Amino acid sequence: MSNIYQFPDDFVWGSATAAYQIEGSPLADGAGPSIWQRFAHTPGRMLNNDTGDVACDHYNRWREDIAIMKELGMQAYRFSISWSRVLPEGKGRVNQKGVDFYERLVDTLLENDIQPVATLFHWDLPAALDDQGGWLNRDIAGWFADYGRLMFERLDGRIKRWATLNEPWVVTDGGYLHGALAPGHRNRFEAPIASHNLMRAHGAAVKAYREVGKHEIGLVVNIEPKYSASDSAEDLAATRRAEAYMNRQYLDPAFFGTYPEELREIFGEAWPEWSQDDMDLIKQPLDFIGVNYYTRNVAKHDELNWPLKVAPVRQNQHTYTETGWEVFPQGLTDTLVWVKERYGNPKVFITENGAAFFDPPKSETNSSGARRVRDPLRLSYLRQHLRAVHAAIEAGCDIGGYFVWSLLDNLEWSLGYSKRFGIVHVDFETQTRTPKDSARYYAKVVATHGAALSNEDD
Repeated sequence: MSNIYQFPDDFVWGSATAAYQIEGSPLADGAGPSIWQRFAHTPGRMLNNDTGDVACDHYNRWREDIAIMKELGMQAYRFSISWSRVLPEGKGRVNQKGVDFYERLVDTLLENDIQPVATLFHWDLPAALDDQGGWLNRDIAGWFADYGRLMFERLDGRIKRWATLNEPWVVTDGGYLHGALAPGHRNRFEAPIASHNLMRAHGAAVKAYREVGKHEIGLVVNIEPKYSASDSAEDLAATRRAEAYMNRQYLDPAFFGTYPEELREIFGEAWPEWSQDDMDLIKQPLDFIGVNYYTRNVAKHDELNWPLKVAPVRQNQHTYTETGWEVFPQGLTDTLVWVKERYGNPKVFITENGAAFFDPPKSETNSSGARRVRDPLRLSYLRQHLRAVHAAIEAGCDIGGYFVWSLLDNLEWSLGYSKRFGIVHVDFETQTRTPKDSARYYAKVVATHGAALSNEDD
C-alpha cells in the first residue's frame, strides 16, 4: 500500500445519518407513524424502552447540525427522508409541512456548499402501509415509485444523487426472518417475498426517476465479506451460502436479473418462483452502488444455526467494537475489489463506514470551558479504513466518495442509545453536540484531501 494518500480530484468526503435515528418529533406537523414508531413503543422490543421520540432532536436542531458539518469541512451529507413525514398514509395525501422540512434542509446544505445525498427508504415504512401488508404486498412497488416521484419532482433540481433503498438485507433479515427489527416478524416464508418486493420497489423507483430526474440514482447495500474458517468442504459451502444470502441476494438481481442459486438451498420450500417480468423490473441501469461496510465474517458450518447453517468464528486477539464486530479494514479493500470484479467496476460510494466504541455520556470540560471527547479507537478505525479505501482505488476500483457513519451519536435501532457511532458526541440529556477527536481527525483528512492519512501521530 502506498504511503502517499492521493485521492481522485472529484472524490467526495461526507457523513451520513438516517431519519428515525436522529430527527425525533416523529409525529410532528402532520406526519404519520412509521413501523419504527410503532415498534419502539411496543414493550420489550427496544433496549431500555428507548424510542425515537426525541433522538437527536434534529427536526428542530438541523441548522446547528449543518453548522457543525460546515465547521468540519464536510462536502456532502447523506440523509434519509421519512416516507410517513411527507406521505402520512404512505400514498395519496401529501403533508406539505413534511416536504417543507426537507426543502429547508436541502436549501441550507446548498447554501453551505454541502452536497445533499438523499435516501428514500432507510427502514421507516409508513405504518399505514404495513397495515396493508407492507413489503409483503406486491402493490408496494407502485406505492414506493409514487413516493419517489413526488420527492424527485420536488427536489431533483437540488439533490443530484439519490438512493432508493438502504440495506434491504437488514430490513428482511431483521424485520421478517428473525424478528429483531421492525416490523418484528419471524417467518422463513415471508423473508424472500419481502426481499423481492423491496427490489421490485427499487426497480420501479429507478424507472420513475428516469422519467423525471436528470442526475444520479443508485442502490445502497451492506456487504460483509465472508472468509471460510477452514478449507473443509462443509465450511467452504457454508461460506458460499452466507455470501449469497447477504452479499449477492440484492446485487445479483440488480445487475444480472437473477438470484443466487444458493438461496433456493437456504430457504427450501419457502423459496418462490419469480416471473421474468419481475426480474426485468429489478434490473435497471444504475449510476452508482452505495456500499456500507463495517466488518467481516469468518464462517463455519453449523447444522443448528437456522436457516443458513452457518456460524461466525470469533478471532482471538483481534479488536472488536461495542456491537461485537471485528475491526478488519482489509475487508473493505477486499469488498470493493470484489464489487469491481463481479459487477464490472461500477461507480461505488462508501455510503456508511464507522464503529461504536465506548464514549462517556458527558464530554470533558477543561478550565476554559472547552469540551472534548477522546475516542482513540474510532480515530484509528477511520484512519485504517480510509487507507483501505485508498488501496482499493490503487487496485483500479471506481470509488466516488466516502461517508462516515455517523455524523451524530443516535438511536441505534433496537439497541436504543446504548451504542455510540457518532463522530460528534450527543449528550442525550441536554442535546449538546461536541465533535470528538475522530471528527477533528476526519476534518484534517477532508481538508488535505487524504494527505493527513500519512500521519501516524494524530
